[in-house]
Order: sequence, then C-alpha cells, then structure tokens
Amino acid sequence: MPHLEFFFDCSSPWTYLAFESVQPVAERHGVAVDWRPILVGGVFNSVNPAVYEARRNPVPARAVWAEKDLQDWARYHGIEIGQPPVFPVNSVRVMRGAFLALEQDRLVDYAREAFRTYWRDLEDIGRPAVLRGIAERAGLHPDDLEAYVERDEVKARLRANTEELVERGGFGSPTLFLDEHDMYFGNDRMPLVDAALARARKKEGSQS
Repeated sequence: MPHLEFFFDCSSPWTYLAFESVQPVAERHGVAVDWRPILVGGVFNSVNPAVYEARRNPVPARAVWAEKDLQDWARYHGIEIGQPPVFPVNSVRVMRGAFLALEQDRLVDYAREAFRTYWRDLEDIGRPAVLRGIAERAGLHPDDLEAYVERDEVKARLRANTEELVERGGFGSPTLFLDEHDMYFGNDRMPLVDAALARARKKEGSQS
C-alpha cells in the first residue's frame, strides 16, 4: 500500500486547501493519510527565511494577484478563507494539540475546526480560550487538551516532526511525501499526487 504523508500547520491558508483536497484523493485510491503536524515557523527559521522578507516588502502587483488566486482556489474547493486580523498567528499550541487528536482518532475533525476557526471565523487560534472551543467542537475534552499541549514529550514531538521535514528537503506547509522520498509542495500539486498514487496502485496491482 502506498504511504502518503501530509506535513501541515493550520496557520497556512494553502494548507487548508490542501487538507480538504487530499482527503478525496486518498480515499479514491484507498490510501490512509499519515498526518504529520509541524510548526511552519520553525521550518522558515531553519531553511526559508525569505518568507519573512517577502512579507515585509511585498511586490504590490503580486500581492493583489496572490489574494485573487487564493480566493479562486477557495471557491473551487467550496471553503471560505478570509483575512484574519492576527497574521501570522502563534499556532504552536494548536499543532501540539493535533497529536492528542491523532491519538483519539479525531485529527480530521480537529484540524478542520482549527482551519475554520482561523480562516473562516477569523479568530486568534493562539488564544487558550479559542483553542478550548476548537477542542470541544472536535470531540476532545478541553481540559485534557490544555494539559496535554504543555507536556515536554509533546513539545519534543512537534519539534521532531518539524526537524524531520527540513532534513527531508521540505521548506514549508503543506508538504506531502509519497513512499518517503517523492515530495510534493502546495495545494496546486494535488493532481500530481493523484497521478502518482494511481501509478503506485497500478504497479502494486501488477505485482500481486
């Protein structure tokens, strides 16, 4: 069975798009998504600091186009993406909480609530009260999550995922890997992921 990894941080609108689009692709090919929470700021600090410079000194014409492009993709996927007043947001506790959601088989519900709360409802997901609401709506106990995200082993787990992505050549979110080495970056690469999965399943079928 092909192994599909999805490295992600809920603070990225492009990751929100990819999160929603990867699920039907994986389902179509009978593949489970291996969800890998990261802290994208840690990736930028390590290997992609140009992101910060681009934010400080945007090219006006490109910024206008980029917003149109984002909204075009949002309409295509049928989701709502606004402009949060707090951007970039501190997503570290939200992404630590994703591990609890994984352990309780609630990752998709949890991540979707985090994405919607930030990008649709425009709330600051770095605030503890907002995170509690995300947890509750996703079927997690808010008190459990609040304690969980402060555990040293959970902090280390998020750092480890982030460092692993960098070591494997990643530079942002979303990053997908098929069978460990075949890397794809960005929402718009999903048709290529779809095609690669089709090839992998065809090869698997011919060998069975």
